[in-house]
Amino acid sequence: MIDNTDAVKLLDSKREDSVFVATMNANNVNFGLPSVTTNEDLDFPISGAMGKASSVGLGLALAQPDRKIMVLDGDGSLLMNLGAMVTLASKAPTNIYHFLFDNGVYAVTGGQPVPGSEKTDWADMARAAGYATTFDFDNIEDLATGIEEVLSSPGPVFVRLAITPEIENTPVQFRPRASRSVLTAFRDLPKALGNE
Repeated sequence: MIDNTDAVKLLDSKREDSVFVATMNANNVNFGLPSVTTNEDLDFPISGAMGKASSVGLGLALAQPDRKIMVLDGDGSLLMNLGAMVTLASKAPTNIYHFLFDNGVYAVTGGQPVPGSEKTDWADMARAAGYATTFDFDNIEDLATGIEEVLSSPGPVFVRLAITPEIENTPVQFRPRASRSVLTAFRDLPKALGNE
């Protein structure tokens, strides 16, 4: 399995001018994007909108067809909005890369198991929904070797990452806050994209 921080670091190292739309553990201040980002201006955190990262990513991909959009999603989050996979695939933006951080638990709410996590084949679901290409990685070495192929494939691309669960048990009011919020991203992202 892949360490959450290692996965985010690797993706961040390959991002160039891609926009990251991150949610759940991929966006956790302690072991996610805010702790490793190299281009915060192009980070679009989705907090408090569980299940919506792929929808926001789709909107950005359609609005910015010449820029890669990398969605860093959670398995429990995506499960809450499965219809988004079909919508995304039917719109078929070639510049979107949907990374699923599959750890089998709702890690930010105490570690409850995600329903069906032991039976669900996310890559098969993405293929059935109509994604152009799918990948499945369960170790960091294969991800490091395969990331160039992933990012050179025309989208929509779906990438399932088998992530080691890291449970967030700190009460919400005591968790460190990221310096960048959804509101900050809405305000600042147009300038970072050159649309202001």
